[in-house]
Amino acid sequence: MLDRILSFLKDIPGAQAASDPSDDPRVAAAALMIHVMDADGVRRSAESTALRHALGESYGVTGDALDALLAAGERADQEAIDLYAFTSVLRRHLDATARVEFIGLMWDVVYSDGELHELEDNTVWRVAELIGVERQDRIAARQHARRNMPGAYGDANDE
Repeated sequence: MLDRILSFLKDIPGAQAASDPSDDPRVAAAALMIHVMDADGVRRSAESTALRHALGESYGVTGDALDALLAAGERADQEAIDLYAFTSVLRRHLDATARVEFIGLMWDVVYSDGELHELEDNTVWRVAELIGVERQDRIAARQHARRNMPGAYGDANDE
């Protein structure tokens, strides 16, 4: 899972610092990952560590720069009234294949704690809709993430 996150974040067009943080795909991706990580009301240390490592490795940032990116993502998530601000940035910066990959990464975050909460499921569904990922692609990404997670479990309902 971590390798997929690292690979994806490295390939985001405009991954170099944007002059306008509100149009920085790194901040948008971080904010959405933070949002889905927190959707169930419990932030596990393993999730935070994985996210920190992924962002640090992907953008070659450490220390204060990494803290600033995480803080920007956290602040953006807290200040947003909806997900559109982030999804519109990703929709502009990602092609269709990269959008599906991003939804796969969100599923990886959801399944990283070994639990699926309905708010996490709903959040990924909403993000997928807003960035233009088709239902069948969202389901396939979910199934892939679930199959590849250690200790993965099956859901009776895949949609």
